[in-house]
Amino acid sequence: ANTFIWADGESIVARFEGVMIVTLENTFEGNLLLTTHHIYFRHIGPGVNVITKEPFTPPVGASSRFKLSRVTEIYGRRYMLRAQALEIFFADCHELFLNFLGGHKERNRFFAKLRNSCKAPLLTSPKSLNPRVLFKKTRLTDLWKKRQISNFDYLMALNRIAGRSFNDISQYPVFPWVLADYESEKLDLSDSRIYRDLSKPIGALNPDRLALLLERYNELESFGFSPEEKFLYGSHYSSPGIVLHFLIRQEPFTNLAVQLQSGRFDCPDRLFFDLGESWKSCNTSTSDVKELIPEFFTMPEILLNQNKFPLGRTQKGTVVDDVCLPPWAKGSAHEFIRLNRLALESEYVSQNIHHWIDLIFGYKQRGLEAEAAHNVFHHLSYEGSVDLDKISDELDRQAAESHIQNFGQSPSQVTSVPHPGRYGAEECWQPLINNMSTAVRLRCHTPSQKQQLGGRTGGATGAVASIFVDTEGLIVIYTDLKVGFYKWSPKSTSNRLRPE
Repeated sequence: ANTFIWADGESIVARFEGVMIVTLENTFEGNLLLTTHHIYFRHIGPGVNVITKEPFTPPVGASSRFKLSRVTEIYGRRYMLRAQALEIFFADCHELFLNFLGGHKERNRFFAKLRNSCKAPLLTSPKSLNPRVLFKKTRLTDLWKKRQISNFDYLMALNRIAGRSFNDISQYPVFPWVLADYESEKLDLSDSRIYRDLSKPIGALNPDRLALLLERYNELESFGFSPEEKFLYGSHYSSPGIVLHFLIRQEPFTNLAVQLQSGRFDCPDRLFFDLGESWKSCNTSTSDVKELIPEFFTMPEILLNQNKFPLGRTQKGTVVDDVCLPPWAKGSAHEFIRLNRLALESEYVSQNIHHWIDLIFGYKQRGLEAEAAHNVFHHLSYEGSVDLDKISDELDRQAAESHIQNFGQSPSQVTSVPHPGRYGAEECWQPLINNMSTAVRLRCHTPSQKQQLGGRTGGATGAVASIFVDTEGLIVIYTDLKVGFYKWSPKSTSNRLRPE
């Protein structure tokens, strides 16, 4: 902290030793200093690669500082199934994932100190780190039911509340396959036959495969498995391998995928090169029950080999390059993402996605309801299934940690009751412009510069094009390409903004 200039009035609130910063690629251990205005982190010892577990040395004396004035939300997180971490979200869209090696008491002490003794004016998340409490207190479900937020935004919010993070590749956000038609020339989004059955987990969609899995499941006790250790699916719907499988064409995931395969790309036949074949594998293979990730609804670049990585040839001689798309995408990755996103927001998905939420985040995730829904995974994928600190044998503990890290973790269960469905479109609020004909009748009014600036024009003559909220004030962009930055004037009796 001595390498930074402290703010006026800044003072120490608490010190924490044995804190780990978790990122997508590496983890860093160090000591944390919490002050009234900032979080300071000083590295001690080597960092560790999350894939290879190999140590590396960060710069000598490396330190970081994070402004509490930009903190907007804080959510509880698990690390290796231990509820001893949290993730801090900032107004500039950055995140900080902190794992407290001292356990959940140290995590909770940090959270209490930050909320009660620090200056974090933008912090709006509830005063709890418990996912169930957060889900119960949030208004997001009501907003989603009334169609005031999209299916995509609601699923992202559920992932965030349930502990999924873009900073922890073993707990990456999970999204559903929504389409089941990857062969047609044209996609009719009003036809329910093109959609996947969202009331069933991926592994239960094919009745023939499910019969084989149930036969094996019923025989596990004869092989020494206890009722709590029995599983229907040996693999998981979300794991580091699945994330790297889908994102292999984009850095830093390319490098992580190469590290996972000991310095080379995996066998071309096992790479992600054909969407239709990937869907087929998820419906037929007894070891493939993967779901999707958010990028399938937002990022066409994951389907394009723009970096020209040498991914090899399959046994059939096919060059693995861009992902082979369904015919209805017309050879365009952007068109595929557009239609896949429209499918996610379709009426069929809107009326059925709550069933999938029950399977992944809700009451069908665990217990008798999960068993009845054919939604049972390896016991080490569930929160609370094992206390790693109580495993005395070092080899057994390392084996359990390796399984948790590499073979998938289920999200935190946010509710134990059925998730409500979405209201029909005719029952819900609609935006002012819900069809293009409305725009013709609208008129626009822009306040004058004098009104906006309390009598000072600041030199801009154009109308306001955009307004952005910053922690210190407002940033205004005008149509004459001028930019104004405004702060609240402490000397102003009218409470108006003054230009900088």
